[in-house]
Amino acid sequence: MVREVKETERKTYDKVATHPLQSWAWGDFRKQTGVGVTRLVEEREDKIVNTFQITWHKIPKTAFFIGYCPKSSLPSAEVLKEIEIIAKKNKAIFVKFEPNEKADKDGLRKIERLERQVDLREGKSLFTKYSLWLDLTPSEEKMLEKMHPKTRYNIRLAVKKGVEIVEDGSEMGFEDYWKLMEETTKRQGFFAHTKGYHQKMWREMKESGMGHLFKAVYQGKVLTTWILFILNDVLYYPYGASSNENREVMASNLMMWEAIRFGKKNNCRLFDMWGSLGPEPDTKDPWYGFHRFKLGYGSELVEFLGTYDLVVDGGLYKVYGLVDKVRWLLLKTLAKVRK
Repeated sequence: MVREVKETERKTYDKVATHPLQSWAWGDFRKQTGVGVTRLVEEREDKIVNTFQITWHKIPKTAFFIGYCPKSSLPSAEVLKEIEIIAKKNKAIFVKFEPNEKADKDGLRKIERLERQVDLREGKSLFTKYSLWLDLTPSEEKMLEKMHPKTRYNIRLAVKKGVEIVEDGSEMGFEDYWKLMEETTKRQGFFAHTKGYHQKMWREMKESGMGHLFKAVYQGKVLTTWILFILNDVLYYPYGASSNENREVMASNLMMWEAIRFGKKNNCRLFDMWGSLGPEPDTKDPWYGFHRFKLGYGSELVEFLGTYDLVVDGGLYKVYGLVDKVRWLLLKTLAKVRK
């Protein structure tokens, strides 16, 4: 059976949620940004076995919406048919799914079966198809042994230089985080959400007990800030920022190690580093250095099933795809002109 979940079932819902983006707190945060949220559960023998949190995003200058269900389990045909009914009520053209499941043979076979039962098509990805996972169950000694020698060296160097890692969930801690986030986005030239978006996210996730903010401090200066989530014995690293100052003291290396130790202390079995490049990354890719940094800790590259769109209106879906292609071509052209 598939049904909408009640507010009183929040704790039960979160125990089954497959990822922080499926958590109740994340849904509440998205509501604060003006996005509609639908929470469904799949039950078997009166027990919740799967959760599906969908956000509804309005397409500018139209009356239509897009649904987004990131990092859930892979929905059954029954769930997809129920979501299709809800999507029609919400004037959605399609609902995008990016399951938090590995791309193994069993999962791909399930996708093939679903494609025969509903109008499910491969879609354009929003969330990275890859992540790096680190097993947190071995001892600290074993984990250090598994690291790249340069990574171990950099951790010890940061300790020797006097870098300190502290948890700071205060408003001042957030301000330190945001200051470095602005610096990082300007330096690396990538898009970031507004301060208000991050502030709402942080407050909601902190209040839920999932969110933790850490700072790397050197000689009174905050060099690195990270936000970490913990949900169902898994540690996640969704957001981080760093200063361009004193990079020689390797503050980020110590931050990662202390994050690992923090996860172990909280009985986490796994560290999901949130995203990465693929198995044969381009060394010129701007994210390559960050990808290599994460690999240095002995993490394993994981490929997910990918992105699939549940098409609700085939005609409008085709039009939307064409308009989206033109939009991206224009953006790429403008970027080249500005260079």
